Amino acid sequence: MDFLKSAVASIAKGPAFPYSFGDRVDIDQSIWTLHNGTRREDGSRCSIFSFDINANKSRLALARNALRKFRTIRHPGIIKVLDTLETDTIIYIATERITPLNWSTRRKALSEQSLLWGLYNVAKTLKFVNSEASSIHGNVRASSIFTSESGEWKVGGLEILSSMKEDDAVMFSQGSLVPDIGRYTPPEVAKGSWQSVRTNPLHAVDAYDYGILISEVFNGGFSGSEQIGTTKNVPLQMQTSYKPLTHAAPKMRLSVAHFLEQGSRSGGYFDTALIQLSEGIENLGLKSDSEKDEFLGELETVAETDDFPEEFFKVKVLPELLKSVEFGGGGAKSFSLVMKIAAKLSEDEYDTQITPVIIRLFTSPDRALRVCLLDNLPQMIDHLSQKVVSDKIFPQMVTGFGDLAPVVREQTVKAVLVVVPKLSDRVINGELLRHLAKTANDEQPGIRTNTTICLGKIARNLGPSSRAKVLTAAFSRALRDPFVHARNAALLALAATADMFSEEDCATKMLPALCPALVDKEKMIRDQANKTLNIYLERVRKYSTTLPDSILPPPEAASAPSTRISTPQPGMGGQVLGWAISSFTNKLSTATGEIQPNSNGARPTPQERPTSTPPVNGLQPRPANHSTPSAATVPKVTTGVRSATIATQVEDEDFGDGWGEIDDDPSAAWDDDLQPTSASQSHTSKPSTSSVTYDDGGEPDFEGWLNAQAQAKTASKKPLPKGLAKKPTTTASAARPAAATRNSAPVRPATSTAAARTVPQPSAQSKEEEDEDWGDAWG
Repeated sequence: MDFLKSAVASIAKGPAFPYSFGDRVDIDQSIWTLHNGTRREDGSRCSIFSFDINANKSRLALARNALRKFRTIRHPGIIKVLDTLETDTIIYIATERITPLNWSTRRKALSEQSLLWGLYNVAKTLKFVNSEASSIHGNVRASSIFTSESGEWKVGGLEILSSMKEDDAVMFSQGSLVPDIGRYTPPEVAKGSWQSVRTNPLHAVDAYDYGILISEVFNGGFSGSEQIGTTKNVPLQMQTSYKPLTHAAPKMRLSVAHFLEQGSRSGGYFDTALIQLSEGIENLGLKSDSEKDEFLGELETVAETDDFPEEFFKVKVLPELLKSVEFGGGGAKSFSLVMKIAAKLSEDEYDTQITPVIIRLFTSPDRALRVCLLDNLPQMIDHLSQKVVSDKIFPQMVTGFGDLAPVVREQTVKAVLVVVPKLSDRVINGELLRHLAKTANDEQPGIRTNTTICLGKIARNLGPSSRAKVLTAAFSRALRDPFVHARNAALLALAATADMFSEEDCATKMLPALCPALVDKEKMIRDQANKTLNIYLERVRKYSTTLPDSILPPPEAASAPSTRISTPQPGMGGQVLGWAISSFTNKLSTATGEIQPNSNGARPTPQERPTSTPPVNGLQPRPANHSTPSAATVPKVTTGVRSATIATQVEDEDFGDGWGEIDDDPSAAWDDDLQPTSASQSHTSKPSTSSVTYDDGGEPDFEGWLNAQAQAKTASKKPLPKGLAKKPTTTASAARPAAATRNSAPVRPATSTAAARTVPQPSAQSKEEEDEDWGDAWG
């Protein structure tokens, strides 16, 4: 039957008390059992005092008095009650999450600043109980004091708290039932009874107990009456006021209110930074701008020290600062302090308290606040998920790229480095690069410089398909920037990203872009250019050792049986290869006639004959890799020439002099697919104009072919660059009949005419412009 009653009672009380019990908390000198608990509705933390009526009926009056006082007396210094429940068998009091003060004082884990702050709060509470409530606590000691989650000391132990206006106050009839009360009762109560309290000052009992509390917290416990009134470990400033608290005569005792007043004076024992902070934070929203700035400066100083409880900053200060930032105009200074305190929060606490505020603040139009957010982004980014950054933070952040204030644009560029690891590849290679392309052309040189630095640091985050193209265009443009630090940033970025370019890009794009910096007007740029150039040269040289000596097919792999290619043989130190003209292969042995004399009447010897044959399709001879004067490579023969080759080795000829006779203008020696000849290959002497003809034995009409090539280039849609076009000249060869048959012996001058000197020109399309076409804004 008893079992059924308890079951029914538990069912009845379950829903009525919406809190779950957790671990039991050990407390001493109390009639209550303390448990950690949670609220079922939202999971918030709490503490639960429970009193078993059946097991402790003699002290039921004390429990019910405490329950009633908790419900009726509300003060910040008294434990905050959330809910209560009283049945025939049990009393529950749910409060804010608290911890017994004895846990800290016995281990001497609190600093002197924290102890003074706690005593200050207890003194304010007792002043309220004695003065405003006209009551006596009667049970002030360390076991009746608890610390909240904010680190503040909260007064409990209200079992005999009584108003002197009550005739049937519990204190007078039940005061002696409080556990271990005898050690803490003042002398007048110990000698008489609790009734003597009525004849003494209202503050006498609590003042005496408060004096014991001071000695107890500074010494880590209370050993007995011999410790009362001793100043051991009590701060020197407090000793003078402390002794009157425990005076044997009740009327001579200093009230707690007076003790509080003396300590709060300038330079007093309660005039500390932490106490001032705790008082100021509660009135932060009421302060003027100047007062707020002064207070925040002091708060920042306090937050950097380790003498103050972290819980107070996390639970008490942080919420007030967040309110000030978001609604009270606290501004950037308040937010910087928020970030310092938030660094000590757990991930769950950060997600609950800080992240929602950050998201809302990024939508604020306040520029100062935006700059502060971007400055503190490195401290926040680790606590923000990738989804929050991509969906909530970055879309608001990119508005800073186009802000009218340069400082906002600059801070936005710097913040890119922080958010890039949490952005998707699509966002990085799309929207982000478009914004950086704009800041790379910003009117502020510092922003252009920082954009170049930013690109160098996020280069590895760019897509492999567009990375080289983007960096080539951006850095090449920065190398031409008039701002010296922008050019230096480009050189440093190129040095840091050298491994991201292919060897071909290093040789054909990067090295040409770097070379002008070698002669920069600033020595800093020249020095850095040399260092960067060496990095690229070393890479290209290393790559060149892996390339084959030649890509030409071996003689036996030639496709045409009639083609012959002479190959330099070992030991031929004084010989070089002659010209390879394919149409000469089958006709050289059948050539008839005599070589005509030159302009001075003498027949040319093999050494006097011009060493160069007119180039086919604009090709020029290139020396082979040989220690002796090199042999010419086999040029490609186009229209009108059979696909066959011949090579004739000529000793001790100077090919450079012969190439110079083609044209006096070196710039005219360009071909669509070849590099220009060097200045040393041009010849300044005028060609011979002898009109003496000779029979070449069927040699192809190269002059006519060259004329056709010149006409084709003249009709091209892409004209030559300005300065490279040649003025038309009229020579005797221009009137030469073009319809010469192959079997007739053509008559040709001993030297080339002006028409023969006309060769194809390079295309006007610039390779650099093609490379920079990744985005118009980069140009």
